[in-house]
Amino acid sequence: MLRRTERTLENLPVGPLGFIPITGCEELGKNVDDYLVKWRKESSDNNAEDAVFAEYSKDSFIVNAKVPRFGSGEAKGIINESVRGKDVYVMVDVCNYSLTYSLSGHTNRMSPDDHYQNLKRVIAAIGGKARRVNVIMPFLYESRQHKRSSRESLDCALALQELVRMGVDHIITFDAHDPRVQNAIPLNSFETVRPTYQFIKGLLSKFDDLKIDSEHLMAISPDEGATERAIYLANVLGVDMGMFYKRRDYTRIVDGRNPIVAHEFLGSSVEGKDVIIIDDMISSGDSMLDVAKQLKDRKANRIFAASTFGLFTSGLDKFDEAYEKGILHGVMTTNLIYQTPELLNRPWYINCDCSKYIALMIDTLNHDGSISSILNPTQRIQKVVKKYNAGEKIEQ
Repeated sequence: MLRRTERTLENLPVGPLGFIPITGCEELGKNVDDYLVKWRKESSDNNAEDAVFAEYSKDSFIVNAKVPRFGSGEAKGIINESVRGKDVYVMVDVCNYSLTYSLSGHTNRMSPDDHYQNLKRVIAAIGGKARRVNVIMPFLYESRQHKRSSRESLDCALALQELVRMGVDHIITFDAHDPRVQNAIPLNSFETVRPTYQFIKGLLSKFDDLKIDSEHLMAISPDEGATERAIYLANVLGVDMGMFYKRRDYTRIVDGRNPIVAHEFLGSSVEGKDVIIIDDMISSGDSMLDVAKQLKDRKANRIFAASTFGLFTSGLDKFDEAYEKGILHGVMTTNLIYQTPELLNRPWYINCDCSKYIALMIDTLNHDGSISSILNPTQRIQKVVKKYNAGEKIEQ
């Protein structure tokens, strides 16, 4: 990981830092805050007397904000301390379905729509008083509805435009389903970040017998949409790449989509090789598991799946079965969205922590610095692979 000390933060802070992890991402928010507090305490002595660096070092940068609900299910955003003149970063996990609220005596689970509304409520409560408002939305709201087929709504584009109209300066997301959705706000800052380095580090920390070369390892795209991710991974590791494409039945629609008939493979032989299947999300997991089974039929050795977001909408049983049968040896996802305790305890699961990554971006942007070096992990990946090949132990 790029260290804070390796960056040159020449610019003055935009304003005192404020951080609001909205209900649903408190754990991730606490980890991010801990990094920020640690780094700034280490460097605050140099500027202790400078008024520009007022509030630069604090015990916590988290702003006291709440979103209480009325018995009718309606809600309001409340900021319980001043944010005037601050550079505020609001983070939301739209996928946290574990939260509930009361609606006329009935218990409702919070949907992505509810979390997005809470984000807007907090921004509205800031009321234009902050110097800058930045949104960190790891799973981009409605990112799967990024294009129109026939008479459909373009929800993701509308959401981005709405946030910009509300005064949001920067929008940071992770592994957007289709980065071209930023075309909806061409004059505004939109960053989509891929945690490829975190995947590699997580895999190398778990398995100490991997051979990272074209004879023993291969990167696989499960469909045409993930090809760019697999190409980058293959190039940075110096291995071969293969891909599947989905044959769909365009005469039927199931759950809003044309059902997949089969996965067809394009690429060199995977026989005897370890493979990494990389994609942006695991939803039900059916596609990922089908691809893994086909790779195993083609005599692949160990199969690892890497996905930024592990939704597991159909549960974990299918992955348990695949692990027990030797089809999958490991599944990597990040802590950017809600993870169930059951998932974290699975023997096949590798949790890739992105809290330091987020803290680095917040710290750099607060200094109005460039985050280009943070967004490009090539050198960091090559460095950790070199250490691994030299026999050094890789820590998560």
